[in-house]
Amino acid sequence: MRSADGAGRKYARPVAMAQAGTIESVYREQRLFPPPPQFAERARIGSREHYEAMYRRSVEDPEGFWREQASELFWFEPPARVLSWDPPVARWFDGGRTNLAYNCLDRHVTGPSGGHKAALVFEGEPGDVRTLTYRQLLAETSRLANALEALGVRAGDRVGIYMGMIPEAIVAMLACARIGAVHTVIFGGFAAEAVRDRLLDAGARLVITQDAAWRRGRAVPLKAQVDRALQAVPSVERVLVVRRAGVDCAMQPGRDVAWDEMVATMPARHTAPALEAEHPLFILYTSGTTGKPKGVLHTTGGYMVGTWLTARTVFDLRDDDLYWCTADVGWITGHSYVVYGPLAAGATVLVYEGAPDYPAPDRFWSLVERHGVSIFYTAPTAIRAFMRWGEEHPRRHDLSSLRLLGSVGEPINPEAWMWYRRVIGGDRCPIVDTWWQTETGSILIAPLPGATATKPGSCTLPLFGVRPRVLREDGTEAGPDEGGYLVIDGPWPSMARTLWGDPERFRQQYFSRFPGLYFTGDGARRDADGYFWVVGRIDDVVNVSGHRIGTAEIESAIVSHPAVAEAAVVDRPDPLKGQALVAFVTLRAGQTPSPQLREAIAAHVAEQIGKFARPDVVRFADALPKTRSGKIMRRLLRELAAGSEPRGDVTTLEDVSVLAALRQDEE
Repeated sequence: MRSADGAGRKYARPVAMAQAGTIESVYREQRLFPPPPQFAERARIGSREHYEAMYRRSVEDPEGFWREQASELFWFEPPARVLSWDPPVARWFDGGRTNLAYNCLDRHVTGPSGGHKAALVFEGEPGDVRTLTYRQLLAETSRLANALEALGVRAGDRVGIYMGMIPEAIVAMLACARIGAVHTVIFGGFAAEAVRDRLLDAGARLVITQDAAWRRGRAVPLKAQVDRALQAVPSVERVLVVRRAGVDCAMQPGRDVAWDEMVATMPARHTAPALEAEHPLFILYTSGTTGKPKGVLHTTGGYMVGTWLTARTVFDLRDDDLYWCTADVGWITGHSYVVYGPLAAGATVLVYEGAPDYPAPDRFWSLVERHGVSIFYTAPTAIRAFMRWGEEHPRRHDLSSLRLLGSVGEPINPEAWMWYRRVIGGDRCPIVDTWWQTETGSILIAPLPGATATKPGSCTLPLFGVRPRVLREDGTEAGPDEGGYLVIDGPWPSMARTLWGDPERFRQQYFSRFPGLYFTGDGARRDADGYFWVVGRIDDVVNVSGHRIGTAEIESAIVSHPAVAEAAVVDRPDPLKGQALVAFVTLRAGQTPSPQLREAIAAHVAEQIGKFARPDVVRFADALPKTRSGKIMRRLLRELAAGSEPRGDVTTLEDVSVLAALRQDEE
């Protein structure tokens, strides 16, 4: 390996053919960025040696390691046993009794700060700002916990939360966790049908929502969607409504209750009950675009320990940080790294309600400058959007408060990583590229910013207690730089316990392909330095002229072209090659589509990877079809590439007009 200062370049090298049935991984990144010495000096984990000593302890003596970590949190009764493991059934911290909301709130109020430190700094899309200290957040959570109990909600009952990114959504999650109700947060961009399906599956008794949410200057009605959904959800008895946008919404007598009329009248004190470590905490549903939504179930104790430890170490949280994770609480990132992990760690968290480009493309950077954000955690799709909008927007703002950047959601291509480092981080901020999933609960593979040298595009090394492996189709270990299937060997505290109401589907989906091992569904390789490179979902592996390759690597090559901001590659049937590659490409600001540029991009891929990976078709697009969480809906692109009309659920799309524009621009 060699070091680089940001001026280094990427090299694509020929790689030996993988064995039959494995995934070829062909793209190589040579740049290496050690932790800045001034960062490492102050970091919680400030050297590779410190990381390796902790990691060895975590895998050689997992029970001792995790008992020690758990002891730093509050337990009404300490665990009698750290782990029981009979794949796929894991039980962590059995015999222990705790309360996650107590650890996120009361523990800090009774601590040295007295709870006067800011817990949440909120900015609404219209520009309104609110700050809640830990003491104030505890009072609001206690009031809602009392209100929920007055409405008949008990431990084990399911509560649906369908809200925008406002403090009350976080209060709702914490209040459910406090009384032992199982929350299912439903992303505020979902339509009534998706809300109905999730509430039905969970058997929810109560729903918490708001009149409307602000999005790009428009009040998006949420209560009206709930009303439509509840026409077919008989289990829901009550609906609690926050007045956020001040728009009229129907209130059904006997069922609907205004938050400001009931919650505000409740006592600001509530005694948190002692809950068993394996008490259900929340159900989070996958999008369900390819079938019935899966209700991933997480429990209390292990999830608490896993998210707390990773929040502290991966983000190197300090008492004076202002931490901003841009994810919505409707997704796992919002659960783990907006709410539970950072608050358990005592952080100050920025919460923003609206779109990143409203009223202008510099809104995020204005927020960073005005509030003094020091840690910024966002998705590669957002980073590529920032690239497309142009450097002039972040350049208008003083971003010197930033000390750490993070990436989450999908593999980040090296050129976006380098842009992020240079333009947003000023070539001084370490980047933590994190790999994890809804099912894992917390980050499993990521650099520690004071200890791990980073490579653009690699999530680097496993975190404590995590034993990832890359396997061939036949279950044997893949060699260095050989693509294969990413699995996790053994349990970790924050892992999902089951799929709600369907334990057999849980076993089949995650533990049947490689018995006893958790199959992530991702393809990956491990390089000669032990670094992991996730190459995308196995579903996104294509067969082209006898080569099996993840589309993420082709997309990385395309985005390394200086004219390109973002790309999505899909396959379509081809009578000669079996599958042909179609690349949908958005250009950076100032670039103009042309036949010459189309040819240049295709030739660039051939040069970077090989002629076999050259796209058969390059289609320019002003935008790609994405969900509000930033995920590209490749299923729709695949159908467009094949010449068919997109089918299935498109209610999660951020902008449905993108599909119409792509259809008009067909080759």
